[in-house]
Amino acid sequence: MNRKNALAAGVAAALALGSVTVVATQSAAAPRPTAATGTSVARPGAGFRAMTADARGEAIRAADRNAAATARELGLGPDERLRAKDVLIDADGSRHVRYDRTYRGLPVIGGDLVVHLSEDGTITGSDLAHQGAVLIAGTTPKLTAADASAKAVKHARHVKKAKAGSKDSTLVVYAVGKIPVLAYRSTVTGEGETGPTSREAVIVDAASGAALDQYELHQSVTGTGNGVTVGQVSIETTQTAGGYTLTDAAHGGTIVYDSYNSPQSNPKQNARIFSRTTNSWGNGTTSSRESAAVDASYGLAKTWDYYKNSFNRSGIRNDGRGAPAYVHMDTNVLNAFYDDNCFCMFFGDGSSQNGNTPVTALDVAGHEMSHGVTAATANLTYSGESGGLNEATSDIFGTMVEFYANNAGDPGDYYIGEKLNMSGGYMRRMDNPAADGKSLSCWTSGTGSADVHYSSGVGNHFFYLAAEGTGAKTIGGRSHTGTTCNNDTFAGIGKDKAAAVWYRALTTYMTSTTNYAGARTATLQAAADLYGTNSQERYLVSKAWAAVSVGTALPDPGTGT
Repeated sequence: MNRKNALAAGVAAALALGSVTVVATQSAAAPRPTAATGTSVARPGAGFRAMTADARGEAIRAADRNAAATARELGLGPDERLRAKDVLIDADGSRHVRYDRTYRGLPVIGGDLVVHLSEDGTITGSDLAHQGAVLIAGTTPKLTAADASAKAVKHARHVKKAKAGSKDSTLVVYAVGKIPVLAYRSTVTGEGETGPTSREAVIVDAASGAALDQYELHQSVTGTGNGVTVGQVSIETTQTAGGYTLTDAAHGGTIVYDSYNSPQSNPKQNARIFSRTTNSWGNGTTSSRESAAVDASYGLAKTWDYYKNSFNRSGIRNDGRGAPAYVHMDTNVLNAFYDDNCFCMFFGDGSSQNGNTPVTALDVAGHEMSHGVTAATANLTYSGESGGLNEATSDIFGTMVEFYANNAGDPGDYYIGEKLNMSGGYMRRMDNPAADGKSLSCWTSGTGSADVHYSSGVGNHFFYLAAEGTGAKTIGGRSHTGTTCNNDTFAGIGKDKAAAVWYRALTTYMTSTTNYAGARTATLQAAADLYGTNSQERYLVSKAWAAVSVGTALPDPGTGT
């Protein structure tokens, strides 16, 4: 195992030979009330109810109708108004309402907030970007909009030859600092990173014209890529003055760099961003350095979309920020890894063991980005049984990303790294982990002593059985065998439900030291939250754990009444 730092500093979790993530001690989460007994829904999104567009719209309208009362209860001022932006509803009926704030009709930058409510509408908590009421001396500016635009042009840092007219400046309240001020938000255009019509937002004080804030406004452009493993796909790029870069503004500004074979000890040493004059990338073979970058860009975007659309998670840390990725790391490296210390990912070019196929396959990209999600949530220690769970989590979600992408050239299956040209045809198998001669299919007292890439087999095997059940199947054109450690037979709950259970367990109940017995407890609680204490889903989750020798199955609840 390759560790980047000793002891607790360890970690940038990896796919093959691996290193780990920064370890922090966490206390166990208290169990939350479960869903109604026997309740079951088709795809809950790990705790959030699925809503149609009409239902979501009505929920937002209902939140708007309650906005005045909510503002009063939060202690906001009489000149403030709340406008509902989004509503998420838990399986137990709890609601999380995101509001934007105005002051005397003016948008308040930094005034957004989230209100948490129980099913009966009682406010149970809130998170405010600006604490307390907004209060400013008045809403009559000393500067005109034209004055503000002229000031903004002078303050612009991200574009050259900046331009802005009076229509490009809007009066706002700027509440990002401790003391809110009346300000203008101006949009200036000029030559910059995204091309000759790059845009920059500049916030200026409406009285003095002093710059309060400024930032680039990225626009994504869709290009065509030809990857080594994903084939021809569309990828998001950014237009520049000289052409295009592999900067994905649609997914948190994710940038793919060419590491230029910088050493694994310092993968950024010679790195440079991929750029070209046309928006067509790679040729589908390793003769073009862009081909592996296409694989990585596509895979990371699909991973982002999977987490967003399945669990409403916006990026690794749920903050909308994309992690940079570096391809062509070192030489003869059959490995890829995520490093939480730099919030970035690295991909090797493979070695003679796999015909020097870049380690940038779709499930690998999903695997590495998922290490980041684990670091941002349960932060499972990368050793012992918790290390196996860490690796299993990345295999689970890397596999789910592959299913989600629905790429004809790389159909979903439960094989890990099957596109990497390995001599055995894959790196790991979730349906039958022990088939590789090293991984563990069944838990034993010695599981915690095994390499985490092999002890992960217990978690992988559990997930496959929970999702697909027992018996032989052909999935994605590959043979799968749902064998068990106790000779039991049962049906699965489906991969989407199994993934929802695992995600909720990971983000709500698991901690850094969770072992397989703890994972069983966490997933059973998550299944109860999502589907009900006496649901078939929870029962089958327990059957899947018993099938890999972790605990015993719960009593069959029948139809879950």
